[in-house]
Amino acid sequence: MLIQSLAPHEIEQESFRRIEAILGKGNDLPPDVWSVLRRMIHTSGDQSIREDFRIHPAAVRAGVDALLGGCTVSVDTRMLLAGISTGRLGRLGVSTVCLIDDPEIAKRAKEAGTTRAVQAMDASLPFLDGGIAAIGNAPTALLRLLDHMKKGRVRPALVIGVPVGFVNAAESKEMLLAQTCPFVTILGTRGGSALAASVVNALAELALSDMKGLLDP
Repeated sequence: MLIQSLAPHEIEQESFRRIEAILGKGNDLPPDVWSVLRRMIHTSGDQSIREDFRIHPAAVRAGVDALLGGCTVSVDTRMLLAGISTGRLGRLGVSTVCLIDDPEIAKRAKEAGTTRAVQAMDASLPFLDGGIAAIGNAPTALLRLLDHMKKGRVRPALVIGVPVGFVNAAESKEMLLAQTCPFVTILGTRGGSALAASVVNALAELALSDMKGLLDP
């Protein structure tokens, strides 16, 4: 067995090369969409994600434009927040918010008999109009967001909805597919904070590339 000694950036590039050797360069996917999916496959080590990957036609452009506009990225877990490249977002002037650990959120959840994720989503509404919602853990957070959207209370620029689990995860994603807001998701029970973060990171890379193109003569 040959063990290669590579620098960090070389490991990433070699990983991308191997992914493309297996799957091609996205085949029928636009290059920007392939960049997002490739990052998700790289993060998970699971090339079969390609089969369950679903994306709204306007999702990448909507997400990149929101980031270039200095939007807020609202996330459902600290783990997701930790997986996002704050350096990239900082260069874009983008802020993040995660309210799941706020003591007031825990108090409201106990009083209402709901999950903290539900209460955190309610409290995040002021940040979500024109922002990006990234949900990797809690189906209840995605269901709550979809309910708010259905009632016209909020309109995110993009919903990254990849909650993981066996209770309401698949169902919440099917509901996400049925509405008109731009989205990125994976069908079924798979998902997780790392995958949601990988989508944000891929979009941030594309946004920084766009910004460089605008600044370069």
